[in-house]
Amino acid sequence: MALDPKAVKSDLVLILDFGSQYTHLITRRIRSLSVFSLCISGTSTLSAIAELNPRVVILSGGPHSVHTVDSPSFPSGFPEWAQENDVVVLGICYGLQLIVQRLGGEVQVGEKQEYGRMEIHVDSAPARGLFGSKRVGDKQVVWMSHGDEVARLPDGFEVVARSQQGAVAAIENRAKRFYGLQYHPEVTHSPEGMETLRYFLFEVCGVTAGWNMENVLDEEIKVIKDTVGLEDHVICALSGGVDSTVAATLVHKAIGDRLHCVFVDNGLLRYKERERVVETFERDLHLPVTCVDATDQFLSKLKGVVDPEMKRKIIGKEFISIFDAFGQELEQKLGKKASYLVQGTLYPDVIESCPPPGSGRTHSHTIKSHHNVGGLPKDMKLKLIEPLKLLFKDEVRQLGRILNVPGSFLKRHPFPGPGLAVRVLGDVTEGNALDILRQVDEIFIQSIKDAGLYDSIWQAFAVFLPVRSVGVQGDQRTHSHVVALRAVTSQDGMTADWYYFEHKFLDDVARKICNSVRGVNRVVQDITSKPPSTIEWE
Repeated sequence: MALDPKAVKSDLVLILDFGSQYTHLITRRIRSLSVFSLCISGTSTLSAIAELNPRVVILSGGPHSVHTVDSPSFPSGFPEWAQENDVVVLGICYGLQLIVQRLGGEVQVGEKQEYGRMEIHVDSAPARGLFGSKRVGDKQVVWMSHGDEVARLPDGFEVVARSQQGAVAAIENRAKRFYGLQYHPEVTHSPEGMETLRYFLFEVCGVTAGWNMENVLDEEIKVIKDTVGLEDHVICALSGGVDSTVAATLVHKAIGDRLHCVFVDNGLLRYKERERVVETFERDLHLPVTCVDATDQFLSKLKGVVDPEMKRKIIGKEFISIFDAFGQELEQKLGKKASYLVQGTLYPDVIESCPPPGSGRTHSHTIKSHHNVGGLPKDMKLKLIEPLKLLFKDEVRQLGRILNVPGSFLKRHPFPGPGLAVRVLGDVTEGNALDILRQVDEIFIQSIKDAGLYDSIWQAFAVFLPVRSVGVQGDQRTHSHVVALRAVTSQDGMTADWYYFEHKFLDDVARKICNSVRGVNRVVQDITSKPPSTIEWE
């Protein structure tokens, strides 16, 4: 159970995802304009698209060529449906080329491929068009990423912008309400891109902006009350993170003491996490919490497992096993079964767990399985309540503020559901890897807080590497472990840049770690952005 998109008090802008690494950014940029936006597979059926009743459909970019036989495309009948239902369509990059090819134009391999920052100029600026707020000849810098280019437009279309090289940069057919941009307006490398999207949505499409967290809160409470019967009881899996805490607070507001929270110590928590989290739940949030120590159960199942995807699956299965057992105990106490399980699944979890068309997978390329999404067993007895499933992390924090969740809790850095299992590369039960990682992570995070940097960083953590290196400590040769430090900045976790620390800070942290943590003689820093890497190492 999650929020029904059709209940949102805003026109829907639906993105059909054809595999661009920037697709999620379109969703975020549109939501930042207080307009509701969702992303689904570009190869979704026409009935699935129509059922969502979008006001605007955006065809995303992608790594494919329209010349390839098996290149993904929108469903048959889509252009006709859009016109009959007064739906505005915008193609971005590959999406533009799909429009051209499918509506009778021609796309060919470009003589000069265009990648990176390029200057374009407005060729035509008709009123109510893409560049209605511009004048002919106006220039702007945009982010290009294409090898194919438009050779011939379909009937009724006109070019409204070109690149310095003369390539088509924007097209439109105002009668059919089909538009196309050959560049990516959603990225920061297109400085005027947000203004183009804003003008397109409000002036060209006339959409209604009604997406805000106050309305989401009201609708979520209504959905929960309508779903959960008056006599039903609900279990909530609390992790100590922002997502599950906000989800629990939201459900508690809707159904009161029929919510029963359980916090599982799976042996994969950070330094003193159990004590700190339970104290906060009871003291600040007044949530009824039962703590279950399942360290042996989890670690015994993880012994010898090195594949991160397998770790996630095992952990997800064990969590559900514990929740089922907790539900049985609750049944004996209450005299009836709990019916639902609350989880803090977020929209990025859903996006990353379900793969883009053309990847050879059934939906889109899976980056990782979240135990909230892809790691749950099919025979789970409890029905899911996922009130945050359509929200990004920053939206969840906004919701938490409205629910009066303490600011210190809302500012906590994200922590993965599988815990330290995905931060120990290799077998988590081997040697004292978990203890070493806990100590290193605590030193790193506390140093960040002491330096006043914690709130400037999206996520920071340490990683235990499955390698040893030679060192010299106390005039003795050592052959000890290597740990990595990772800190990133981000808005929603879908993309991220590594955080630049002053050299003195890194020097101090590395010295503290090597001098305080037995078994570590080398510290390295991860300076990779996302993409190409993910934030977590695994």
